[in-house]
Amino acid sequence: MDFLRTQVFAIIIGYIGAVIISLTDYNFIAKCWWLIGGVALALTIAVFFIGIQVTGTDDVGWIRLPGDITFQPSELTKICFIITFSRHLAYLIERGSLHTFVGVLTLVIHVAVPVGLIHMQGDDGAALVFGCMFLIMTFASGVQLRYFIIFIIGIISALPFVWTKMMNEDQKNRIIVLFSNDEEMMRTYGWQQYQGRISIASGGLFGKGIFNGPRVEKEMVPYQENDFIFTVAGEELGFIGCAAVLLLFVIMMFKVLRISREACDPLGKCICTGFFALLITQITINLGMVLGLLPVVGITLPFFSSGGSSAACLYFGVGLVQSVFMHPADYSERPVRVEISRTIQGNIFAP
Repeated sequence: MDFLRTQVFAIIIGYIGAVIISLTDYNFIAKCWWLIGGVALALTIAVFFIGIQVTGTDDVGWIRLPGDITFQPSELTKICFIITFSRHLAYLIERGSLHTFVGVLTLVIHVAVPVGLIHMQGDDGAALVFGCMFLIMTFASGVQLRYFIIFIIGIISALPFVWTKMMNEDQKNRIIVLFSNDEEMMRTYGWQQYQGRISIASGGLFGKGIFNGPRVEKEMVPYQENDFIFTVAGEELGFIGCAAVLLLFVIMMFKVLRISREACDPLGKCICTGFFALLITQITINLGMVLGLLPVVGITLPFFSSGGSSAACLYFGVGLVQSVFMHPADYSERPVRVEISRTIQGNIFAP
């Protein structure tokens, strides 16, 4: 019941925030990039001083708020990054500096700040999400291909150093277990993934029924309500239910891309692309973890995994995309959207 109360409370907060954000012109939001970035930076740095570790995690990435509520700043930082980085990209595009070395270098410095700070907190999963968002947003914005080739070569060249100097034994073993049949490794580092695959397979085509999963009831998959929530869907809803969940994600992401394509300025396009990048990255990594194709790195399944910070902040991201949809640069081109926006504002703020 604690998980349910937390999730419901977070969704309510997130939904209210999404409505407020959607009614606010995204151009105005972007103009406050310095304030938004400053708040995100302050919260991220605060973790080093007052951060705590919650049950089921291996990093110190939460802050305890009054009322015994825990908050994960990295989730809010993802949304703030979408705003600040989109503003940065739009500025370079408008100035014609996106294809210059200096322009690209400033983008790299921009993303290096959250990636570096969050890596030092031990949350490499979140750091990986920021890195993927950076790549997708820059590629979609038109950064030249040669910079990506240089980046890929640099990453490949750095892999031996990363493996020997930067990764600890736990991180290495999470990768090794993907290719190992060693029983001891499977019972330690691969146990959660092994049990997760069994739960998904046990659901068959139609599943055991909601609240009727015996493995879910016995909590055979450790912390199944968090990163491995897809195993619950597999057992209780079966293949059909899992396919329906994925279809919902696909529909949502296509809608975000459509709004991005119809956006009237680079800023709106970048914001939508950023939220799409957040979704596709977390969905891909999470499913890869659950199916044993990728190492466990602590990435939630958007809108499904337990976690109040993640749920609320994802709704904030939805609000940003809706703001792009409801506030086109040229109102005369989107009269229906303006009328929708005015109607909603009238219904909410009417005396």
